[in-house]
Amino acid sequence: QVQLVESGGGLVQPGGSLSLSCAGSGSISTFYRMGWYRQVPGKERDMVAFITSGGSTYYADSVKGRFTISRDNAKNTLYLQMSSLKPDDTAVYYCSAKTSIGTAPYWGQGTQVTVSS
Repeated sequence: QVQLVESGGGLVQPGGSLSLSCAGSGSISTFYRMGWYRQVPGKERDMVAFITSGGSTYYADSVKGRFTISRDNAKNTLYLQMSSLKPDDTAVYYCSAKTSIGTAPYWGQGTQVTVSS
């Protein structure tokens, strides 16, 4: 059983920056993939970015060049650095972890990010 706890959400003005953290139980360096997703009411949960066990990163087109995903294996923590935030980035952000190919992902409880003036 993997537990994921997100933190760092909040209210930020357009153009501002915010950093999210996701603390995982267990050794995240062995996880097949970890990522960030976001969801707004009435819509599906969308992938924002993910990072593989080998360190490869992938981003949704809407956040490329603005968001950076990283992880600190020693701290068992996943990060999402967000900059040049837009109102469209407003959502609940979820941390996700897949321990191996073919397994269902684990999810955190989510953290609200609101971009508004």
